[in-house]
Amino acid sequence: MTRTGTVLDEIIAGVLEDLEPRRARRSQHDLEQLVAAAAPARDAHGALSADESSMGLIAEVKRSSPSKGSLAPIPAPADLAAIYADHGASAISVLTERRRFGGSLDDLDAVRARVDVPVLRKDFVVDPYQVLEARAHGADLVLLIVAALDDTQLAELYAQTAELGMQALVETHTAEELERALALEADLIGVNARNLKTLDVDLTRAADLLREIPSGPLAIGESAVASVTDVEAYSAVGADAVLVGEALVTAGDPARTVADYRAVPRQGRHAPEGAEQ
Repeated sequence: MTRTGTVLDEIIAGVLEDLEPRRARRSQHDLEQLVAAAAPARDAHGALSADESSMGLIAEVKRSSPSKGSLAPIPAPADLAAIYADHGASAISVLTERRRFGGSLDDLDAVRARVDVPVLRKDFVVDPYQVLEARAHGADLVLLIVAALDDTQLAELYAQTAELGMQALVETHTAEELERALALEADLIGVNARNLKTLDVDLTRAADLLREIPSGPLAIGESAVASVTDVEAYSAVGADAVLVGEALVTAGDPARTVADYRAVPRQGRHAPEGAEQ
């Protein structure tokens, strides 16, 4: 684990503490057997890029957050995920971190059993056991946060994800982290608008980073989406998709919100100024 001097350190410490009882109950060998018997992972990259004319959407089941506290109770995460999928979500994100986000692997199991679209296990992955655990519970995609990992950890977890037939959403917050994601040759690169030190969001800062992502990997805008206007802003700087949680779980009509976000045209990546066309 890489120390960041931010709230991320506290979250990951709790994640590792919560991991140990699960590891004691279910061995790596047991997980490997479950993975061997599981259906192949779905193609998240394909789902997010299937419709080049409109923005892709990873719709998130999210009960709470460190910055906002409780957002929505969500007693039946599978029902919410089904609404997302039925109204056009490209993929579903399920938070499985317990202490700050109120999630669980039970939520992941329930959503996986209900929807056919790809599912992201949204957690703070720093241990290979967590990647194996994600696949055993039916995840097609895992989140790898560059800020939390050194280069060796990042490369090893990324390779493990591929070996299991999954894909990784490699999340960045800064120019240096983006350089590391590009060096990894990640297929899915997320730019999170949230400042890990203050927890504030700044779509303008995220836009600057998204403009630096070359054609090739899919670019995902994360955080700072409260309206269609924000999705349009992400599209304007080359994002292929957005990951949205809070705006969906607090919306009075998540079905309509999903449909509205998916209807935003995808503008595609633009060459940086001065680059050859």
